[in-house]
Amino acid sequence: MRTDTPWSTLPARDHLLAAAVGAAGAPVLDVVIPVYNEEKDLETCVLRLHDHLARTFPYGFRITVADNASTDRTPQVAARLAGLIPEVRSYRLEEKGRGRALRTVWSHSDSPVLAYMDVDLSTDLNALLPLVAPLISGHSDLAIGSRLARSSRVVRGSKREFISRAYNLILRSSLAAGFSDAQCGFKAIRREVAERLLPMVEDTGWFFDTEMLVLAERAGLRIHEVPVDWVDDPDSTVHIVKTAAEDLKGVWRVGRALATGALPLDRLARPFGDDPRDRAVPGVPRGLARQLVGFCVVGVLSTLVYLALYSLFRLGVGPQSANAAALLVSAVANTAANRRLTFGVRGRGGAVRHQAQGLVVFAIGLALTSGSLAALGTASGSASHGTELAVLIAANLAATVLRFLLFRAWVFPDRRTGHQDARKGAAHEPRNVR
Repeated sequence: MRTDTPWSTLPARDHLLAAAVGAAGAPVLDVVIPVYNEEKDLETCVLRLHDHLARTFPYGFRITVADNASTDRTPQVAARLAGLIPEVRSYRLEEKGRGRALRTVWSHSDSPVLAYMDVDLSTDLNALLPLVAPLISGHSDLAIGSRLARSSRVVRGSKREFISRAYNLILRSSLAAGFSDAQCGFKAIRREVAERLLPMVEDTGWFFDTEMLVLAERAGLRIHEVPVDWVDDPDSTVHIVKTAAEDLKGVWRVGRALATGALPLDRLARPFGDDPRDRAVPGVPRGLARQLVGFCVVGVLSTLVYLALYSLFRLGVGPQSANAAALLVSAVANTAANRRLTFGVRGRGGAVRHQAQGLVVFAIGLALTSGSLAALGTASGSASHGTELAVLIAANLAATVLRFLLFRAWVFPDRRTGHQDARKGAAHEPRNVR
């Protein structure tokens, strides 16, 4: 790849490697080791990590020791290692906090891929290259090591195992987190993603990881998970009770912010790289192809739910009542699913209005299907259950076409195209490479 190629003409997936090539002397990977009073373990950790990277990592790398207000000889050990090894540097902060250390160092790094790991090196280093490879290629935005994946091999006490699984269960139930392990000290992020994401992360301590991942996932960024081999450090200085209390406070704060729409996650919505959902199909209005696919998938599932409910209600009531009840329940679910999955509307804003408009569309569908049943009853008197279902399927197909047109033109009109184009254009503007 030519380093003088204009950024605006490069495919988005090549931006990352172009940054690595174009930055004068910038290593592709910067691994940060946040430490506090780790004078005993720091030298062993850095030497072992450096040896591993020198043998296995195919690109340039840097190891940054981020000392956050240590009171022992940790700063001196870090400075000595930085003086002896060209790929090592030290960074001193006068305030404590792992999150603060990571935010500070990542914000000043010139490497296109940023990672961190704990000083105890509990995670097997053989997982490092699989962790960062999807970020180097541009396939993913963040990457995390997971101790809770099925293929992970973990050695730790029952107490820590219980706490870890309970915490991740809390995240799944309260914040709808989809990632499996929030606090494994083994993560990576693309620098251009960090530039947008980190200013939104408030926590400066141990909850920093969780908050970063929740916001990234809610914004639709791609998170890559790597199963890891992990051995617990019995000499860990982490205060479990205090950390757990701070984490629960963080869960409440982030959950409240997400529920009230206080976080501007639209700034993070698909700003990185080419997204096939943004590609125009020749001769088709922008987004129509994707919306048709989503609507069809939701429609098929809704129809199955509708038919199952109709058959259930039909056991106790007449065909018209069963049809109305089944259509009402499935219509509410259909509107909610199409709102989120087909037309990409997020948050609670306008949800009540959308459901009200959806009920109007439901009434039109009800008129079509009820009219079909009435016509069937007039024509054949007492029709079989199978005949009723066949007529309803045909009527629902007609109602489905009309429903899509009304949803697209009236309920969920696309007012975001200009913003999407602006974001996409901004993502392809030339960047200053440090």
